[in-house]
Amino acid sequence: MLIGVSGMSVGLAVGGLVLLAVLTWSLHRTVDTEAFRTADAVALLAAEDALPDPLPVAGGQTRVQVVDAQGRVRAASIDADRLVPMVRPGRLDAGTRQQLTVPGERVGLAGPVRVVAVPAGSAAEPLTVLVARSLADVRHSTHVVRTILLVSFPLLVALLAAVAWRVVGATLRPVEALRRGAEEITGRDGGGRLPVPESQDEIHRLAVTLNGMLDRLRASRDRERAFVADAAHELRSPLTNMRTELEVAQRLADRTDWPVVSANLLADTERLGRLVDDLLLLARLDEAPPARATGPVELGALVAEVAARHPARTVVVAPPAAPLWTVGDADELRRVLTNLVDNAVRHARNRVVVAAEPDGSAYHRVTVTDDGPGIPAEDRERVFGRFTRLDPARDRDAGGAGLGLAIVRELVRRAGGRVELDDADPPPGLRVRVLLPALPEDAEAA
Repeated sequence: MLIGVSGMSVGLAVGGLVLLAVLTWSLHRTVDTEAFRTADAVALLAAEDALPDPLPVAGGQTRVQVVDAQGRVRAASIDADRLVPMVRPGRLDAGTRQQLTVPGERVGLAGPVRVVAVPAGSAAEPLTVLVARSLADVRHSTHVVRTILLVSFPLLVALLAAVAWRVVGATLRPVEALRRGAEEITGRDGGGRLPVPESQDEIHRLAVTLNGMLDRLRASRDRERAFVADAAHELRSPLTNMRTELEVAQRLADRTDWPVVSANLLADTERLGRLVDDLLLLARLDEAPPARATGPVELGALVAEVAARHPARTVVVAPPAAPLWTVGDADELRRVLTNLVDNAVRHARNRVVVAAEPDGSAYHRVTVTDDGPGIPAEDRERVFGRFTRLDPARDRDAGGAGLGLAIVRELVRRAGGRVELDDADPPPGLRVRVLLPALPEDAEAA
């Protein structure tokens, strides 16, 4: 605020100086105009050889003389000197209108005097009309204005500083409240909200935006904490199993069945490796930008490749009538189908049906249908969360870590598609429908 008041003071000072200069110039111009008007009137009388004596002049602050080329006074007003010209002949330019300033003592007026010279007469007998006007009124007027400015300037600056202090203080009060609120939130480890001022201005909108940001950060932090807690819990389970197997084997010593122990440790190690791979994949998907198309992928062949890892009686493939091309990362799409088929096989009673078919002009559809217990409608969005498993699948030996569908959604979203859950037809069971962008026909032909 100090800088603002200083700048305002400098601006006012410059404005006052400009005002004083303009006023002085305007008053001098007025004096010159009136003097030239009087001189022109006397010059007309001189041209007609009708100069009265004395010369008629209105006002006691004006003196008029008519002088010839030798500097002799030919006519004068009542108060003007009839012997000594107001301006020395050497300062006059014959035939030129001039503006001069002479001391007041030479004219008999107070203060400096403004004298104008206007040529008159004829070529044979040139004359010069001299009109003098005192600048005492001009000096008095400028002195009054200067005094008023010098007195009022400090008072005006003080008044403006006080108003600015109050206005800026009132304007920044909500900002200070936001600062204190932010400091309290920081002290409480991010809990709470910023105060929102009642005024519908920029600060109000700023507070609303910051509160929205805090809500998103709080939700993100809660998800991160839950994710870390779930990840630690899932990682601890196989490590605990491995520790228990080794402690039991160490206590049994020679009676330990090492082939069984090694098989159990290998199973827990594989499970631990899959969990770590899934966590790394999700972390990479969170940080990486949306994937761009890397190449054409034929969905029918990809479905057949994934289904071939399972017995034919368990996974049945409904091949498409014609090749179905999409654009994406083949490894990521393979991971999507692998997760869906493995999940369906884990919950199916008898078999799983995998089909690929066109879904309009913009998308191709891949469906994975099982005849298992299905998923209730109210839980179909929740199962896409990380480490989310429904109650029947809580057994870690039979189920996964709850990351499969989360990975599926992220990879499908990166490919520009979407994934949906629905009831199998006929029920019971679950049908997972994946929609992927269709490759344009001209690109397929190429």
